[in-house]
Amino acid sequence: MDHPSLAPALDILERLIAFDTRSSESNLPLIDYVRDVLSGYGIESTLIHDATGRKANLYATIGPSDRPGLCLSGHTDVVPAAGQPWTVPPFAMTRGGDRVLGRGVADMKGYLAVVLAMVPRFLAVSRQTPVHLAFSYDEEIGCLGVRGLLSQLAAAPVKPLACIIGEPTSMQVAVAHKGKRAYRCCVKGLAGHSSLTHLGVNAADFAAEFATWLRRTARDLRERGMHDGAFEPPYTTVHTGRISGGIALNVIPDHAEVEFEIRNLPGEDPGAVVDAARAYTEQTLVPEMRTVHAGSAIEWQSLTDYPALADRPADAWLKRLACAAAGNPKTRTVSFGSEGGLFQAIGVPTVVCGPGSIEQAHKADEYVTLAQLAQCLTFMDTLTGRIAAGSLYAP
Repeated sequence: MDHPSLAPALDILERLIAFDTRSSESNLPLIDYVRDVLSGYGIESTLIHDATGRKANLYATIGPSDRPGLCLSGHTDVVPAAGQPWTVPPFAMTRGGDRVLGRGVADMKGYLAVVLAMVPRFLAVSRQTPVHLAFSYDEEIGCLGVRGLLSQLAAAPVKPLACIIGEPTSMQVAVAHKGKRAYRCCVKGLAGHSSLTHLGVNAADFAAEFATWLRRTARDLRERGMHDGAFEPPYTTVHTGRISGGIALNVIPDHAEVEFEIRNLPGEDPGAVVDAARAYTEQTLVPEMRTVHAGSAIEWQSLTDYPALADRPADAWLKRLACAAAGNPKTRTVSFGSEGGLFQAIGVPTVVCGPGSIEQAHKADEYVTLAQLAQCLTFMDTLTGRIAAGSLYAP
């Protein structure tokens, strides 16, 4: 499977992979490159920086800026490659038969490269209906960067008509995903000698009790909570991912941490689980700890919080449009998250559809096939045809 714009897309992808945009690093060199590419076509870009000035979102409109168009959204950051058994340099594009390898080729620089390769075509068809580009930072650590961009869009006189996020779905249209909240609970007890346990407050013990409560809650949600067969698993999950504490076996630990997450179905409020968890720590665990040491506490830190993407009946027109462009009437849900729920929250209908498989993301020798990139280019061709015909929105 080939496409006339595949070679330009691969050239752009090679440049994008070479930028080390791990979430711990600045994405500005990549953003500057994208801005220069767009500037070469006479397209202005708006940058929305983070508080440090080391990272930025990019938003650009191809066509008239006084009317809504189709937004193509993707993140520029990637996960680390260190410690993984890569057989090729992770931050260089490697051709291997029917695929290309490199960190982020699937998640999701392949999509960004396709979008940038299509810019000349977008320019040719967007005289009446624009195409908006939204490239964000820090998606991999909780969809953090895009929030600054969306806050500006929410207040703008014109918002996009709809959004397509290019996370890897093997080019099948995803109409929903779960939301996520993640927390770190820091348990503060009282240290002492392990022979005098009655004089200390064992933070590790209370952290373990809280983790056990979370496991019971997960079981209750599985057995009695909301179910939606479109998802795998079909219920809201609660997962404890890390427990730490203690410095030596013969020392009562005065500090311990529990990190957990909730991945909620669309339509189910994760706040109910959070409220119950807070009530358990504050009404049951902390009072018991303070019978020994008044300074005992359990402190909460929010790590991640993004909403679910819901399959809304009012957005059926976008689903039909995206499925027609993908050449596949079947839709799916995905188990990973995206900025989709955040776009929905400001009133922008959203679906997820991009090249590559999430099964290849975050792994050593991450790859995307040439066929998937070509299919994404064909997908964009169909969308530009609808834009040119003035039939993007068809309720």
